[in-house]
Amino acid sequence: MAVGTLAIGLTFIAGAFLTGIYLSTFSTERTIAAVAAEEAFAKMQIFGLDPNVADLKTDGAVDYNDLAAVPADEWLYPSIREAPARQYSWAAICRRTADGSDLVQCTVFVSRKTGGVSFYWVRRNGTTDLQLEPSDRPRPVQINVIREVAADRDEITIRDAVSSDTIDERAFVSDGSVLVDDATGQIYRVLERSVDAPGTIRLDRGWEGGDLTSAAGGWVWVVPPAASGGKNPGVAVYQKILRFPGL
Repeated sequence: MAVGTLAIGLTFIAGAFLTGIYLSTFSTERTIAAVAAEEAFAKMQIFGLDPNVADLKTDGAVDYNDLAAVPADEWLYPSIREAPARQYSWAAICRRTADGSDLVQCTVFVSRKTGGVSFYWVRRNGTTDLQLEPSDRPRPVQINVIREVAADRDEITIRDAVSSDTIDERAFVSDGSVLVDDATGQIYRVLERSVDAPGTIRLDRGWEGGDLTSAAGGWVWVVPPAASGGKNPGVAVYQKILRFPGL
């Protein structure tokens, strides 16, 4: 009886240690992500935006990678080149504010490196065509989602918008993924994926973004894992309104 009691106690203690390690790692990553995001916002103001880019609009976002010429090393964190292997990187999307001024809503996605040079999905020019691109950093892509009128407001469904048996966009989203509404820039976190209904996900709050109840649904941005699969690379998402003179 004594041995059994001791074994149960040790099991609970081991569980507490594992939980502590997880929470410590999570806290450390969120702290790093906050610093990396601030550095990213500063770099965006340094590199600016091409004032001739016509794609920058108020009713949708554009990948910052297509709006400015940023050296490859500047996407990585920390930016000190002498540092050991840099495990974190950032990417961003931008959209004009509704008032038509030179203010831009900028959303930064901070991700962790998931290995060596991996292949990640990218979507070009707002089309539904996905392309594989070798890269040392994950990047956000748009995926098509819909919400049934009778469904709960915190429940949406991912639609496989690519007509290919080899690409299932539902695999781009997992528990803990962060979604950014393309129409409004609102940020949502995925609490869980439905086991019974493939593609159906539950969000951390009711949907208040663009209309998803039409036949076409709507679009959200998310950082997918590498094409070979693996852990969700996204760490955190941050948002700021920045001024870009000359727009």
